[in-house]
This record gives sequence, structure tokens and C-alpha cells, in this order.
Amino acid sequence: MWTIIVAIVIGFVAGLIARAIHPGNDKAGFIMTTLLGIAGSLLATFGGRMLGLYSADSVAGLIASVIGAVIILFIYNMVTKRRTV
Repeated sequence: MWTIIVAIVIGFVAGLIARAIHPGNDKAGFIMTTLLGIAGSLLATFGGRMLGLYSADSVAGLIASVIGAVIILFIYNMVTKRRTV
């Protein structure tokens, strides 16, 4: 339970950092950025567990969470750009 809460807190920070380093003009608001960061952190945590990088009771670090958040943000931008065109 605590590992998911820690992943959410790290994801919040990772979302803000990913938003700052991701190129382009994102129209997502603060809440969407936070949710994308949390999703990126959870992606990095569970993906790392599936690959054997983390044990069952550990959480992905900030750098892995930022990378996961940038990937999620990139996918989000690809999906939203297709809808508008």
C-alpha cells in the first residue's frame, strides 16, 4: 500500500519535471500533468518489476519516473493531436 502512495508522490514531481523538459506546447493543465506523471511513475514501477529491476516492495526512482512520464506525455500528445486534425 505504501509503495503505491510513494509512487504517486514521486509521480507528481515527475510529471512536473517531464512537463518542463518535454518539447512542444502542451495544452494540458496542472491536473492532467499530475495525472500523467503519476501514470508514468506507476508505469516505471510496475514495468521495472516485470523486468526484474525492482523487488516487489520497491518503487521506481525519480529518474525512471520522469522517463516514464515523458513517454506517457509523448503518447498523450500523439493521441490528442490526432483528434484535433
